[in-house]
Amino acid sequence: MIVIDGVVGVGKSTLMMLLEDEGYVPFKEPVLENPILEKFYYDRKRYAFALQVYFLNNRFKFIKEAGKIENAIMDRSIYGDAIFPKLLKEVGDMSIEEFDIYCNLLGNLLEHVKPPKLMIYLQISVDEAINRIRSRGRSYEQVVEREYWETLNREYEEYFSSYTISPLLKINVDKLDFENIQEDRQYIIGLIKDKLKEIEA
Repeated sequence: MIVIDGVVGVGKSTLMMLLEDEGYVPFKEPVLENPILEKFYYDRKRYAFALQVYFLNNRFKFIKEAGKIENAIMDRSIYGDAIFPKLLKEVGDMSIEEFDIYCNLLGNLLEHVKPPKLMIYLQISVDEAINRIRSRGRSYEQVVEREYWETLNREYEEYFSSYTISPLLKINVDKLDFENIQEDRQYIIGLIKDKLKEIEA
């Protein structure tokens, strides 16, 4: 399977749709049907642990299903999942005890899944990410302070600077609009195809 990861607003879902056109089977992140996500953005301390366990449980289910398919594509996965609890613990929205419980659960689940064929990390600046978040207009994302997005972006950079679980492709998308510009679309698909050829060689 291929996994796409990156901060909020970076274009993971859009890229997944493009790869679906290339014949991949999508496993979308469970956001819209998530009963806790909007509540979390308005009261992070209360809902942080419940939200992360919800995501972890769903991502574990998805990655087991995706592992049975030759050409699955995932929007986020269980592998980068610990980025958010670590951030929430550091800013005081998740207790140390909750974080430890989460990490133990994640460790147990990771023993039962196989790593992806390719991890794609979409890099973006905080300013550009915020612009895209504003453009798509989800109300619960608009109330989040800039400091949170800055810290989240830093956590992503740190995590993927030492990622070794599978082959990794980093793509900076600050100046790419692969949703609307055909040349950008062809460019990013070309990078992914070239990386897959390198892995399979």
